[in-house]
Amino acid sequence: MKIVIKTILLLFTISVCSQNQLEKEFDKKEVYITMRDGVKLFTSIYIPKDISKTKTYPFLMQRTCYSVAPYGENKFPRNLGPNKFLAQDKYIFVYQDVRGRYMSEGTFTNMTPQVVHKSKKDTDESTDTYDTVEWLIKNIPNNNGKVGQYGTSYPGFYSAVGTLANHPALVASSPQAPISDFFFDDFHHNGSFLMGYFKTFPVFGVQKNKAEQDDWYENQLIKPTSKDGSLFYNEMGTLKDGVDKYYKDNFFMQEIMNHPNYDDFWQKRNLLPHLKNINHAVLTVGGWFDAEDLYGPLNIYKTIEKNNPKAKNTIVMGPFSHGGWGRENGKHYHNDIYFGDSIATHYQRNVEQKFFHHYLKENKKEAVSLPEAYMFDTGKKVWNEFTSWPPKNASKLKFYLADNAKLTTTKPEQINNTEYFSDPNKPVPSSVNYADMNGFTPRNYMSEDQRFAENRPDVAAFSTDYLTEDMTLGGEITINLQISTTTTDADFIVKLIDIYPVDEPQNKDKPNVLLANYHQMVRSEIMPARFRNSFEKPEALIPNQTTTVKFKLQDVLHTFKKGHKIQIQVQSSWYPLMYINPQVFLDNPYLAKKEDYTKGFIKIQNQSEIEVDVLK
Repeated sequence: MKIVIKTILLLFTISVCSQNQLEKEFDKKEVYITMRDGVKLFTSIYIPKDISKTKTYPFLMQRTCYSVAPYGENKFPRNLGPNKFLAQDKYIFVYQDVRGRYMSEGTFTNMTPQVVHKSKKDTDESTDTYDTVEWLIKNIPNNNGKVGQYGTSYPGFYSAVGTLANHPALVASSPQAPISDFFFDDFHHNGSFLMGYFKTFPVFGVQKNKAEQDDWYENQLIKPTSKDGSLFYNEMGTLKDGVDKYYKDNFFMQEIMNHPNYDDFWQKRNLLPHLKNINHAVLTVGGWFDAEDLYGPLNIYKTIEKNNPKAKNTIVMGPFSHGGWGRENGKHYHNDIYFGDSIATHYQRNVEQKFFHHYLKENKKEAVSLPEAYMFDTGKKVWNEFTSWPPKNASKLKFYLADNAKLTTTKPEQINNTEYFSDPNKPVPSSVNYADMNGFTPRNYMSEDQRFAENRPDVAAFSTDYLTEDMTLGGEITINLQISTTTTDADFIVKLIDIYPVDEPQNKDKPNVLLANYHQMVRSEIMPARFRNSFEKPEALIPNQTTTVKFKLQDVLHTFKKGHKIQIQVQSSWYPLMYINPQVFLDNPYLAKKEDYTKGFIKIQNQSEIEVDVLK
């Protein structure tokens, strides 16, 4: 008990010292900045005390829906900026509550649609970014005329859409774990609802009715009733049952329930088509094990690269979970797997600090000396530099889901099938980390040991022989399944797995984790068969008729080492991570009742392909 108390006191002392240091070095100013339509956005500004006409500073800004607390010009946070090295560098740090959140005026909209043809009165997040930058440049004395912006997760979206502000002072943007499209990231994967987010909806679906410094939605949050988080989901019933019980008045959940397909509502919230005419420097950051936003950073980077040849565009992908690059834990683990020491610090000092310092304090016209793509190999556990992503020197290789549970590069001559059973009333678990299911969002499953699923009758598993040499997959993965089912709808979950050797040594830091024959998940994704031809116009399956279900897993950079195996697992439920597909075609599957749940037998033809990019 004494040790715990001492630890708490030490952390408190460190925090207080840090805050005291900031108070010595910065003045704080709180203002309302008026947007072009008259809405006022609350903004906190931290200005270095030594600023002067001969010592000017650039701005480093974050716009957020998660509060700019602490509020009050005499109250300081523990840290400023995305990392301590940038705080030591000194900038004019700016934090802003976006529309409808906390102390700002206006109405909150999830993934504010971007206005294509703007009049002087039209507003969106890019115009709010422009108006904020314009005010800062004109009203904060002794700035150097340059602005950078950053943000992680939802603030990453505000940073990404802020690249479209096209203000001449905005010279550097770093969207980190950014959302680009809620139909494919965060709340959905390929249009399938992410049940693991169910407890987050009070944060995003309750409007405030006055200026708020505290979380006005706090009393609507679902509190854990057991250390076993799976109990909540197992006792909920259907998705509709859960929504009727908890979220009848939650505007965001109701929007999701009323828009099961990729209709105009979702298409207007897709940022990717708008990422054009970006001429400043962009550093997009993500984590290979980010269970929340992996689609966003990869696709934002690729879209900017395609549409904006003049943009100084860089991507960084490390062995991180959601936002893990922003905090240093010493020995870096994701779940059970160790990746190295001080990896977050390496990124902060050698990438993030370097990026902002160069463009905001040095020469914005010349490109910073960073690689185009700085990517972490999660198998070899080393950083790699690439001149393009996906790498142009990769070769295509096809694996086939062959007979007798074999994963082979030789296409089978005779057509055969592997069959498994799928029962929505008894779904395949997405994890056996039951305590983790009490969290706000899932995290650890992204690299979790998959041995628990391999031999289930509702999972089909296909494995290579032990590799005789290293094989590095670097780039995109395309799934091309040839399937048939006795039902009119089904989901298809594909998991790419690295099977460790039987003599893999134990990690002394994890004495209870058996690494021998560990089945580490490398990548996974879900695809509803109803969307196999169109996300806008779903189609039923014809029972017992072979059809193609084609989709992509997110990119990887992973070396499967000599002595390891590559495995593919295929299944049709993944609970409680994803909502349960009733396996009967409905116009709105989110309204399914228990009596709609239909058992099915599913066949995977041995002509089914997994196409990967292989690096030599």
